[in-house]
Amino acid sequence: MKQIVLFVCVALMTLESDSQVWMPVGSPILSAYPCKNTKDILVWFEPGLPSKDNNRYYVYINKNFPMDSVTRVFFDSEVNITFTVRSDQKKFQRYSLAGDSIELRFFVQHVGLGFTVKGPVPGLTPYITGLTINDVQYCDDPDVGFLHEYAAEAGNAPTDCGRQKVGHTELIVSGASTKPGDWPWHAALYTNRGTTSKYICGGTLITKNFVLTAAHCASSSGTSFSPEVLSVVLGKYNLKGGDRESEERKVHRIIIHEQYEYRKLSNDIALLKLRNEVPFTDYIQPACLWSRRSSELLRNATRSVSIMGTVVGWGFNSNDTLSETLKEASMPMVSESTCIRSNPLFYGKALTSKKFCAGHHNGTSACNGDSGGGFQVFIPDKVQAVRGRVTGSWHVRGIVSNTIARLDAPVCDPYEYVLFTDVDKYRDWIDSHLDD
Repeated sequence: MKQIVLFVCVALMTLESDSQVWMPVGSPILSAYPCKNTKDILVWFEPGLPSKDNNRYYVYINKNFPMDSVTRVFFDSEVNITFTVRSDQKKFQRYSLAGDSIELRFFVQHVGLGFTVKGPVPGLTPYITGLTINDVQYCDDPDVGFLHEYAAEAGNAPTDCGRQKVGHTELIVSGASTKPGDWPWHAALYTNRGTTSKYICGGTLITKNFVLTAAHCASSSGTSFSPEVLSVVLGKYNLKGGDRESEERKVHRIIIHEQYEYRKLSNDIALLKLRNEVPFTDYIQPACLWSRRSSELLRNATRSVSIMGTVVGWGFNSNDTLSETLKEASMPMVSESTCIRSNPLFYGKALTSKKFCAGHHNGTSACNGDSGGGFQVFIPDKVQAVRGRVTGSWHVRGIVSNTIARLDAPVCDPYEYVLFTDVDKYRDWIDSHLDD
């Protein structure tokens, strides 16, 4: 942990406040509270910036800082902090500090503390995790990720995502059949070598030119494929052709998570930037990305804390062969303890804080060929029509990563749980690349 110390013995211009909360001139539109237990800590955030610039905000702490007091502010990652200081001679100076925590010593009593926070990595936002004054904690319940929700609404995410356009009246083992247009964001990934094209994985369209998938689908032994090796097909239903509504795109760039470890499949996430945008049609649509707001909407709509998701793909069926048409399977997320108890040797090592476990243990599962596809959760609209089907949007909660193989063959065991890369834990990483 890198800690920075500032001795405060001059008046801070940005802090001047008597009874009213200070707001910057030309205040940005959005404000938020980074600590759920108090409204004395405020943040101002400018919406509508490119994803790479969604890593800065202004903080104001509406507290009394006694003479000879020590204040510490903690963050979940490295930050660059800027103070504007006014001396007794009314001259201004700016101080820039860097670290993941700061310590301030006040030699005079003062009310209010303000500073600008900026993350050193474009698109990755540092969040306040604690605030103490003379060792008394004033941020007991930090709301890590709160700014991301505001940025997601104003940023690159499609405004009409995750909605099926074709109206119809189960990786998948014992999966249910689907119809063309049921899953318009599901993508098929192919390797192209010479005249041979081979289906390898699934993926999820999240913008007109980005597909989300697993890192192991776009690499070999930890080394990224060359972009020209991969192609992506959207609007696909039949694995072996016959789709009039499909669109094929070459890959312009492969972005694999910097900390991807192929042996452990940790940080198993990648983005494929397409060479040309795809048109949105009834059969090609983007999915929504999961966020904290998704959790709140789902809870409010279903009054349940449990999460059911759907996985789709052309993966191995009960005959250990790829399915000819797109299949779907619904499965619940299960707790970490339930998952590990089912097979401590495997899940005790493979299940990390950035993955989650899902499945039935009944033969319906994600399998070979379903990797890279999404664990998709349906969130009903708040307002529903009196008659007709339930409307809502589909949100990508996870990415199919890995599971346990059968003892008799290098094929998934459909009676074991599946591990998914947790999209919620990588939203900042995803957003940081969408403007590339």
